[in-house]
Amino acid sequence: MSWKFCVGLLLGLAIGLGCRWLGIPVPAPPVLVGASLVVAMTSGYLLADHFIATRPAHHRHDCGGPSGDTKETRT
Repeated sequence: MSWKFCVGLLLGLAIGLGCRWLGIPVPAPPVLVGASLVVAMTSGYLLADHFIATRPAHHRHDCGGPSGDTKETRT
């Protein structure tokens, strides 16, 4: 575990404790199911990002890029 992860966990714990102590609405779901949903969505997003980044782009030649020119119009 990296030290940034540990600091993030401690900071989140401190924010949660402070919000509860001061009566401020917590900036996250106050139930475990809601927090688990946020963790699941974040994990799915990161997994999909990792999967997409490792695959080669099959339709790169179809993309026009910023100029809008495709492979057929460039010749």
